[in-house]
Amino acid sequence: MKLPRAVSADRVIHALERLGYVVIRQKGSHVGLRHQGPPVHTITVPLHNPLKTGTLHGILSEVAQVRSVTIESLTESL
Repeated sequence: MKLPRAVSADRVIHALERLGYVVIRQKGSHVGLRHQGPPVHTITVPLHNPLKTGTLHGILSEVAQVRSVTIESLTESL
């Protein structure tokens, strides 16, 4: 599966909010989001535009594993 290029952090944050994540804090250029679960999950997204593909893959794969969804379905929601 090929990840999309030039994805901004804002697009990722909005996609995670549609999954039930809520912004809990921002410190500098990093935004913390939390899903109340179960299981409770917290993830940090750097506010870069665009996100590097490795960073994007790490965020999507962690969320996919915890939320029991596929990376492909998360990619489509971007």
